[in-house]
Amino acid sequence: MKTEVSGMEERKIKGEVMCGTLDLTALPLDCVTLIISLTSPRDACRLSLVSTAFNSAAESDAVWESFLPSQYQELIPSSLSFSSKKQLYLILCENPLLIEAGRKSFWLERVSGKKCYMLSPRDLSIIWSDTPDYWRWVSIPEARFDEVAELLHVCWFEIRGRISISMLSPMTHYKAYLVFQANNVYGFDYHPVNLSVGVVGTEGSKRSAYLQPKKGRRRLYSQIREEQPTPGDDVQFPKARVDRWLEVEMGEFFNEGCVDDGELEMSAVEIEGGNWKGSLIFQGIEIRAITPN
Repeated sequence: MKTEVSGMEERKIKGEVMCGTLDLTALPLDCVTLIISLTSPRDACRLSLVSTAFNSAAESDAVWESFLPSQYQELIPSSLSFSSKKQLYLILCENPLLIEAGRKSFWLERVSGKKCYMLSPRDLSIIWSDTPDYWRWVSIPEARFDEVAELLHVCWFEIRGRISISMLSPMTHYKAYLVFQANNVYGFDYHPVNLSVGVVGTEGSKRSAYLQPKKGRRRLYSQIREEQPTPGDDVQFPKARVDRWLEVEMGEFFNEGCVDDGELEMSAVEIEGGNWKGSLIFQGIEIRAITPN
């Protein structure tokens, strides 16, 4: 997380004004540490380049502990070793932890330190998932969780997940994503899946997406339907992730931090087509903090 500080930024940090100069680098180390702890991880990395004193403060455990979530000790396993709170912060950014008996994974957004989660298939409500003819539970090495859900074939496709709003970072913009693999997928290229994200009891934000990759779409229904609908500009197709899974955006939510007892619900539903669809593997629903550029 190394960044450069421009000359103008450095002058601002040192407190230069038209009527004189206030050299912040002359402040006691404890004061500098407190000031940096009230910024952000990205700002701390920038400030560490200003001077030796700023670097010492910006690298301190006191600063980086302020960027860790409250009660983080309850989340990390006792076997996790780290030499500093900054190293722990980076570990939590780069290596998601399994929590709640492996039903969720948790990590921090690198730039802001905001909390992010993925709900495993076992933490979701999947219609017909208890029927072996329609779904089955499998273990694959590239999955984050011990078990993921493989869709064999269904007509009624419906997945829902909920998370307590109190688990999310306040004053944070979140987006939710459906994460899956599409190997020999079929039946998802005619009707888009309806996606939504919102507080339970409200309408929330909505999206729509074909779960069949764009290059793999086929006119499967040309013999039984007159015309396959042309996707509109607002209909998504799956996008590749760096971990080699696919994702589609389900919607967004801004957590103002004033509601602690509600739940955020995410859904993916396709029940209008009536056609059989299958051959997808679902890793879960990811709730990701979005940081402005």
